[in-house]
Amino acid sequence: MARRAFLGVDCGTQSTKALLVDAETLAPLAVGRAAHALISREDGTREQHPTWWIDALQVAVREALAEAGPVEVAGIGVSGQQHGMVCLDAEDRPLRPAKLWNDTSTAADCAWLTRKLGGHNAVLGLIGNTMLPGYTAPKISWFHRSEPALYNQTARICLPHDYLNLWLTGSFVTEPGDASGTAYFEPKGRTYQPAVLGLLDGSRDWARTLPPILPSLSQIGALRPAAAEALGLRAGIPVSGGGGDNACAAIGIGATRPGPTVVSLGTSGTVFAHMATPGLDPQGEVAAFCDSTDGWLPLVCTLGCTVASEWVRGLFGLSHAGMEVALVRTEPGTGPVFLPHLEGERTPDLPAAAGLFAGLRTAHTPNHLVRSVLEGVTFGLAYGLDALKRTGVEPTAITLVGGGSASNGWAQLCADIFELPVQRPAVTEAAALGAALQARWVVDDAPAPTPQSAAIWEPRPSEALVAARERASELRTLAAERGL
Repeated sequence: MARRAFLGVDCGTQSTKALLVDAETLAPLAVGRAAHALISREDGTREQHPTWWIDALQVAVREALAEAGPVEVAGIGVSGQQHGMVCLDAEDRPLRPAKLWNDTSTAADCAWLTRKLGGHNAVLGLIGNTMLPGYTAPKISWFHRSEPALYNQTARICLPHDYLNLWLTGSFVTEPGDASGTAYFEPKGRTYQPAVLGLLDGSRDWARTLPPILPSLSQIGALRPAAAEALGLRAGIPVSGGGGDNACAAIGIGATRPGPTVVSLGTSGTVFAHMATPGLDPQGEVAAFCDSTDGWLPLVCTLGCTVASEWVRGLFGLSHAGMEVALVRTEPGTGPVFLPHLEGERTPDLPAAAGLFAGLRTAHTPNHLVRSVLEGVTFGLAYGLDALKRTGVEPTAITLVGGGSASNGWAQLCADIFELPVQRPAVTEAAALGAALQARWVVDDAPAPTPQSAAIWEPRPSEALVAARERASELRTLAAERGL
């Protein structure tokens, strides 16, 4: 007899994952994966073609179904990388590769939009956020300015997870969590911001261009026959609103109520927590996002997290086990100080910044450099955690997720640098799980449960790490002042 299951899809930067979970026990039944290519250029361009995501989706879902055995999929939820600009023609075909969340080629457009909207404080007042290169609004500005012919052929613009939902259901909609990262959406009022859209293009009919906003906890449509055939599923399966990857990860680990503070060690590093009211940062470093359960999710993002760890791992030809050995064999704070701005930085807002080692000595070994990179990334997240506190979040412990969280040494390093207990939940693929749980929430009216922690690390006081964190802060300030 086929088991009843929910399907969660996570379309990330590096790959698409498809996770099947048992409808009753929530035990993972199977996971399928398919990698994505990346278009990368020296000017900060980071792009992927939306058709690659569809190809990967089909491979990942069919792989999961083959592994799981007989299942009856009762609902589908989709998580996606945020901020990406997907441009569609009149027949909903992508006109160009999507510019991604970590694309920094739009820095000049951010400066122009901020100036035209009245400056930093005026932008904060309009959208509750600052204008950052990763957001979607400056991408549209760049597109309008750089590729006017293609721009004029564009009938509709949406986000990556919206595009997957469109392919699955035929419904062109979005939800507040992912829309929060566009910079033309006002999270407090959960509406598009006409002043920003008018500045982007005063002659465009934005009501026809952008997807209508539906509540996250709603059924946006049903799996259409052509998509069902491509995936090996039955037509008519309900599809929920889905959301951005961090908002879905919050559902996956139970951060759908005030309390847990989450740090994600993924391609980017993020720090976030659920709030019942909008989490506004007076300095604008914390993104004032909605979550994908009709609450709010103040969030800080750093651009280089496992990007940096994988860079240094490849540099020295280490396995992941070798990275663990490097941490064990070096003392905290004994290597040079590292700024992880290998591809610019988002928090603080330094899109043109570069990576930097300071204090390098001949006595330093590859192990020291590995530790320095992981310490530098974690110091950056600690900066974000300090910013998150300005919104009213009062962390007493950290829930660690993302690919980097599999490292016990890095988990201990997080506890030491954050000076807080760190717990790692038993769940894997938090964003895909959250998407599946959101679908279950919508179809079965069953809110996400609170998962159990699989391991806990307590902080170890270290004067060397305190000194290294202070030095990292000084270097961050220097980078901002001198444009390093």
